[in-house]
Amino acid sequence: MSESTGGDLTPADKAFLRELASRAVAAAATGLPAPDPDRVAADTGFVIGPALRRERGAFVTLTSGGQLRGCIGFIEGIEPLVQAVVENAANAAVGDPRFEPVGAGELGHLELEISALTPLTPVPGPEAIEIGRHGIVLEHSGRRSVFLPQVASEQGWDLETTLDHLSLKAGLGRDAWRQGARFQVFAAEVF
Repeated sequence: MSESTGGDLTPADKAFLRELASRAVAAAATGLPAPDPDRVAADTGFVIGPALRRERGAFVTLTSGGQLRGCIGFIEGIEPLVQAVVENAANAAVGDPRFEPVGAGELGHLELEISALTPLTPVPGPEAIEIGRHGIVLEHSGRRSVFLPQVASEQGWDLETTLDHLSLKAGLGRDAWRQGARFQVFAAEVF
């Protein structure tokens, strides 16, 4: 699991979000409705505080045997974090177009990671990006791509290699980032 950066979530908040995400993945994989955060909180005796009700970007990543199985999220806060985690966990399980939907038989083998994001901050250029600390949004020619803060470090990439891959992910040439690209960065609490 990756290092946490940039946030105000307590260990109890993180445990609750992981429980919600696990329930959402299981529900999606078995065709059941997504869990209601308030009902889960009532059932478990957890009190959902302001940090979880704040609109915040979030991603949920699923892996199986060390291989990516699904990753869906919002880079900007468009709904409360508790709801974003439920929605993105369900979508990572059955809505990531790169993969077949997760089946019920896979549930015991999945690993789950949540990234709760800080707001986006524009930077003047790639020299302001810190690998391992910053998530990166690249925008160029009407296209956009994003890597979470942990991606480059997990892949062993330096800044140039990371930006090459971001350009390719956006459907651009490998070195498109060198001219005319705009960058935004963010941090994440990863758990």
